Amino acid sequence: MKKIFLTIATAALFTVNAFADGGKKSDGGTNVSYVALHGFTADFAEATNVNWTVTKNVQKATFTVDGVQKTAFYNLQGEFLGTTQRVDNKAIPAKALQQINSDYKGYEVGEVIVYQANTSINDAIEPTSYFVDLKNDKHEVLVRITQQANIEFFQQVK
Repeated sequence: MKKIFLTIATAALFTVNAFADGGKKSDGGTNVSYVALHGFTADFAEATNVNWTVTKNVQKATFTVDGVQKTAFYNLQGEFLGTTQRVDNKAIPAKALQQINSDYKGYEVGEVIVYQANTSINDAIEPTSYFVDLKNDKHEVLVRITQQANIEFFQQVK
């Protein structure tokens, strides 16, 4: 009887310790919420080379699917926000490329990242946006291209 009690007490102690961190699971040294980890596993079952990063605002998983590197973003509550991946600059809508050539003369198009948002969480956000790195000798800026091919200044990089 004493042996059974000790076994139950030990199991209870491990259970309390496992849930004492608020349902977070450690993955590669970062605390990823169970909800995000479970959602990621369900949504990206084919993912390989998964690396998690947790900041004060977001949980992000960088991974590979079918040879393409992607990043999935989750809020701190574990809700899926969207994915990003690098794309060729040919993916930029022609109208937007013309506007970039006009508004940013002397800048070269660098990296292009497409963001596919989860609109079920926020229906005010555009489902697809492109973020384009533009560089010249003195400056580097990041612009956002909306689904309607409008260009918006997003951030000064350099």
